[in-house]
Amino acid sequence: MRVFCLLFFFRALFEWKKEEDPHPNLLPQAGEGLRGRDRCKFSAFAGMTFICVASSPLAAAPRVVSINPCVDAVLVRVADPAQIAGISHYSQNAASTSIPLDIARRYKATSGTAEEVVALSPDIVIAGQHVSPSTIHSLEKMGIRLVQLPVPETIAESEEQVRAIAGLVGHPDRGERLVSAMEGAVVAARPARPSAVPALIWQGGGLVPGKGTLADTLLQTAGFRNLSASYGLKQWDILPLEYLVANPPRLLLSVGLGAGTGDRLLGHPVMQKLGGRITFRPYPPRLMNCGGPTIIDALARLTQIRKEMGQP
Repeated sequence: MRVFCLLFFFRALFEWKKEEDPHPNLLPQAGEGLRGRDRCKFSAFAGMTFICVASSPLAAAPRVVSINPCVDAVLVRVADPAQIAGISHYSQNAASTSIPLDIARRYKATSGTAEEVVALSPDIVIAGQHVSPSTIHSLEKMGIRLVQLPVPETIAESEEQVRAIAGLVGHPDRGERLVSAMEGAVVAARPARPSAVPALIWQGGGLVPGKGTLADTLLQTAGFRNLSASYGLKQWDILPLEYLVANPPRLLLSVGLGAGTGDRLLGHPVMQKLGGRITFRPYPPRLMNCGGPTIIDALARLTQIRKEMGQP
């Protein structure tokens, strides 16, 4: 682009001078100046060349490797496919993917080792908080930029991460479009009237998300009240079965239930007896830990469940 603009400038300048001199010198000689009309022409041509050069891309879009499945979900929405040098191997596993498998399999997968990542020749590596010291050292040694993002605890934090990732790949406009879609999902998930259905998200082994987690924020947004705090649980904690039996929630969202990976504890005779007091609903594992576009799907699922329970 810049070469074309410069050639255009010199060709136009040559034709202008040729009108007045069959053997022109393109630029004024020592001691000469430009006449008024010529000065205007020269300024116009120079200005056009400046605009062409200034508007040309100064650098290619960065190549990025993601070693975090939650980052993968955002990256495939805001980056050009050619920019994505690799994604986390978790995204190509049906049990842990944060994006549709057919999309994930378009890209190379990496387990996040320094050797794998460096071999992909990225400009930027985006990861979560937990990266091995050896990988960090190798990336620093090779001059590859590493950006680490914490697990978002709120929708607002997730939106800022979307903007950050979109900015890193040079497409902030796409980030804003994704944020707008997330904000639209929040509005659509709000109950028609005040609602606080007692609910609990139950993972394998009784692991429960509590206050200060994105899952807790999503429950509240969709019109549920997370019962985790009533059991005295922390941000992430294990809920003993007897506590659940003594004070059952109205809704129990079982991560993996109905997908062949449901927790065996839900088949316990005691839990079966609680069937008349608790509504059990499956909650896909992919909706548990990620923000970004996953928030849209998670809120849609929670809203669907709330309406099935007769709460508009």
